Parts: sequence; structure tokens; C-alpha cells
Amino acid sequence: MLHTLNTLPWTVTPAYIDCVTVIPAHQDEFAHTNNVTYLQWLEKAAWGHSQALGLDIAAYYRLGCGCVVRKHELNYLLATHVGDELAIGTWISANDGKLSTVRDYQIIRLADNKTVLTGQTHFITVDMTTGKPKRMPPEFVAAYLPVQSSS
Repeated sequence: MLHTLNTLPWTVTPAYIDCVTVIPAHQDEFAHTNNVTYLQWLEKAAWGHSQALGLDIAAYYRLGCGCVVRKHELNYLLATHVGDELAIGTWISANDGKLSTVRDYQIIRLADNKTVLTGQTHFITVDMTTGKPKRMPPEFVAAYLPVQSSS
């Protein structure tokens, strides 16, 4: 299935792909997927990617530094409904090597290969004890490498 997921119409080749199926609990009063649910899926994909890079929460504490959200930008392009199978791709699009990292997302509905959401999360690195901004360790610079756009 991974081979199939890699051939979807991604804007760039994602560094990490997760899949979900929309269930009734994901729906809101408008009978489509709630915006909070999308944010939870993006967070899960981001952590999955980070863990695959060897930077789980234990590593953050060991390094004394973690990434926290400064801003989300989400573009809802098409509604999704119960039963829709979705591929969530994520990748690092920018890293200044100091305090700031940007992660991009794209969600594609597998039934018709349509992009239903695009987005970005802007992170800053903080001290795990104080919560204050802290220069990212070399491990973050090495792991959170930006994916080059194919355009």
C-alpha cells in the first residue's frame, strides 16, 4: 500500500504518510469532518514523523528542547464524510537551524485522489523545563531537514 500512497498527487513527496478512515465520531453537526479532528490528525502525523526520525518525547526531554506550535494555517478544500479513507502526508518545508521550523501537510481522499486539506504548522523550539525559546540542538537541525519542492 505504501507504493500506492507514494503515487498519489502530492505537491511534494511527503517524508511521512499516515492513513485514517473517517468515522461517525469525527463528524460535526454539519455532517462532515470537524475541523478539530483534522488538527488532531495532523498532530498525530507530525509526531509519527518525528518519532520515525528518532525524536520522540523522551528524546525531547533528554535533549532539554522541544518543538511547540506558534501558528497553524489550515486550508479546508473539500468536505470529508463517514467512510472516507484519507492519506495524510507531512514534511518539513523550512528550518532556520536556530528557533523556527515549518511543517507542511496535505490530506488526500483515496477514493478520488482529491486533496481535501493543505496546511502548515510553524514551530519554535523551547526549553523543556522553562518553556522559553531555546536554540535548537544539532539533532533537530540534522533530523528536521526541509524537503525540496519538485516545482
